[in-house]
Amino acid sequence: MMPVTFYEERNFQGRSYDCTGDCGDFSSYMSRCHSCRVHSGCWMMYDQPNYMGNQYFFRRGDYADYMSMFGMSNCIRSCRMIPMHRGSYRMKIYERENFMGQMYEMMDDCDSIMDRYRMSHCQSCHVMDGHWLMYEQPHYRGKMWYFGPGEYRNFSNMGGMIFMSMRRIMDSWY
Repeated sequence: MMPVTFYEERNFQGRSYDCTGDCGDFSSYMSRCHSCRVHSGCWMMYDQPNYMGNQYFFRRGDYADYMSMFGMSNCIRSCRMIPMHRGSYRMKIYERENFMGQMYEMMDDCDSIMDRYRMSHCQSCHVMDGHWLMYEQPHYRGKMWYFGPGEYRNFSNMGGMIFMSMRRIMDSWY
């Protein structure tokens, strides 16, 4: 069984493409994608080729009409598999670019950095352990962005995103 099967039409109809890993551009396999089945794993889907554009998080399940479900205006054009992480989660968030200003270390989900830390936004972060989703609005709403282990010095080069909440991608989601 393939980790993800993409279909040209809603309700798993039309031509299909079985995807086993990262795919930077679906156009050579299918002209459009309106539904998918995630057989295993957690995935970030992108509405532009080469992992660009808006990001959407998918985990195991059937998505018969994901565009309506997520309020998407463009269909999926590329995807990345998120590696499973077991163990602790640690991320430092910073008030300003280049790890400047107030810093807070997080080890669990945060539905509002304003409520928890009195921080109006964060402009950089360092993910030490785990995989995280960050959202532009409190309570895990609005546009999201995936962050794996690494240093992220400047969010302004990410389309001007401002992040207000963040959650861990847990191994139980796989």
